[in-house]
Amino acid sequence: MQNLEAKFKLSDLRRAREKAESVGYHFKATFRQRDTFFRVPRGKLKLREEPSGACLIHYDRAPSDDLKLSSYEITTVTEPEPLRAVLSAALGVLAEVRKERTLLIKNNVRLHLDSVDGLGAFGEIEAVLDQGVDSARSRADMDELIEALGVRRTHLIGVSYADMLRPV
Repeated sequence: MQNLEAKFKLSDLRRAREKAESVGYHFKATFRQRDTFFRVPRGKLKLREEPSGACLIHYDRAPSDDLKLSSYEITTVTEPEPLRAVLSAALGVLAEVRKERTLLIKNNVRLHLDSVDGLGAFGEIEAVLDQGVDSARSRADMDELIEALGVRRTHLIGVSYADMLRPV
């Protein structure tokens, strides 16, 4: 699967939500997430745990300070604790990211308003590019939201939260 995504720093999550709602985004949920990133030779591998369940996600994307294309695979995990222990022992942990995420949606575009422990407030925009999805419409929706939020292209962040938390 593929998606188009962008990440950026925010100063005010409440204000960002208001601006997103003004251009048609609808609130879906607020929840905590724990992402454990493992050391892998290519891309990123993370175990995501949230109140609704857990999943294992592998994704690969080139670092970019613009909208970026990401290829990913995802599978549901029914027992995250033993899987985390096995993957930690076999691969090693790269980083652990804990955050509170507010999700807003318009068409197939998702806006994540994240309060990331140790990093602060961020926004992430994702558009899943499956078959039958109008990628031009998705791009237009993303551009509209970026403009409504007042985010400049030069403010887009090209790395993951795990990369930002890792010691250099």
